[in-house]
Amino acid sequence: MATAPLLAMRNIEKRFGGLTALDDVSLTIGHKEIYGLIGPNGAGKTTLFNVLTGLYVPDRGEYELAGVSLVGCKPHRVVERGIARTFQNIRLFGNMTALENVMVGRHVRTHAGVIGAILRTRRTREEEAAIRSRSRQLLDYVGIGQHADALSRNLSYGDQRRLEIARALATDPKLLALDEPAPGMNTAETAQSRRP
Repeated sequence: MATAPLLAMRNIEKRFGGLTALDDVSLTIGHKEIYGLIGPNGAGKTTLFNVLTGLYVPDRGEYELAGVSLVGCKPHRVVERGIARTFQNIRLFGNMTALENVMVGRHVRTHAGVIGAILRTRRTREEEAAIRSRSRQLLDYVGIGQHADALSRNLSYGDQRRLEIARALATDPKLLALDEPAPGMNTAETAQSRRP
């Protein structure tokens, strides 16, 4: 029995006025495969990521994650269904610690509601402890566990990049889309980021 590919994009087109940013893009990514999109600036790589993650709705075409259509899904629904991403320009909460930034990414997998949060029920406290523990594990995994309590705005550029990856991993994605994860890093930072 054949299983659906992890990601299937067919005939994706995206226009901005008279400019066609994506023209008949199709690709298939299987489970446990790694793909890279290569092209010059302005080739449409980030636009494709924005379509994939629900920031843009394609003008034509369709795409599915594990056989389920994501066309028209809002970004938070795309994350819930299993696609996480990083951004070309870092988007962290600068006044929050590294640990808190990763915990925010974990929010999509939480179950405690407003009432549980207000009443601080046992279940809510246990879930929060589990989120904190998993977030610390992810910070260690990307090599910045020692900076868990530092404000993200005070981290080096390379550490901010790693933090953004940890936050994306906190969503337990089926597919992780990294939009230029190493630009602006020096040689040492780039080599260190390959370690995990």
